[in-house]
Amino acid sequence: MALTVCTWNVNSIRLRMPHLDRLVEAVAPDVLCLQETKVRDELFPLLELAGHGYTHTALHGMKGYNGVAILSRKPLEDVRTQGWCGREDCRHVSARVDGVEIHNLYVPAGGDLPDAEKNPKFAHKLQFLDDLGDWFAGTYGTRDPLILVGDLNVAPLETDVWDHKRLSRVITHTPIEIARLNRLQSSLRWVDVARRFVPPDEFLFTWWSYRQGPDGADWQRVNRGRRLDHIWATAPVADTATRFEVLAEARAWLPPSDHVPVVATFGG
Repeated sequence: MALTVCTWNVNSIRLRMPHLDRLVEAVAPDVLCLQETKVRDELFPLLELAGHGYTHTALHGMKGYNGVAILSRKPLEDVRTQGWCGREDCRHVSARVDGVEIHNLYVPAGGDLPDAEKNPKFAHKLQFLDDLGDWFAGTYGTRDPLILVGDLNVAPLETDVWDHKRLSRVITHTPIEIARLNRLQSSLRWVDVARRFVPPDEFLFTWWSYRQGPDGADWQRVNRGRRLDHIWATAPVADTATRFEVLAEARAWLPPSDHVPVVATFGG
């Protein structure tokens, strides 16, 4: 049975609700994983999403920032939330769908200075990635059917950013972050599903800054993007992948998120 999973950092679910019609029409995901929902669970727009068929939900939200959610047209089982680095800041929720366990993550951005000694936010990001990798390696095996999605806030490949040399000194593409993300990926030999469909030597972006041009309107012409949003799977699931897509056109949906939806289909 096919399972289509979409991940999107919506940068406020209530602000982006008008875009859900367009997203559902474009890709019809069975499971929609959102980051930066920015709303407490009791205020999440469940009725509106039920109208799109998403009647099964796993929420982990807070007021004003962060927040993750899994919305599904299929029943969810074993719903869990996880805190990291001694904080409960709503960055990880998981659930099982059709026998596959989906982990939805929002990795800390890390601030502006890529120096863990001088920037506590960057130190937190690195610790978050380390702890996450240790936990996956100690909790699961490489043959367990798992999918990991979300805004991981790291662009690991040279072709995941518009200018590798310039951005190697900028948070999201520094060597230390890439090393930490690679360590997380190796924890279960996660497969980067995007790069099974888009060769590693081709540029691929999922995020464009709001600062590109007046009000971000020149994002497409300037095209200074980064690939921060990922879909990974363990080998038993990744081997069934039949589709991958980045909905770059969503960057123009007003009011825009600076991230766009990323979609993959497994099985079928």
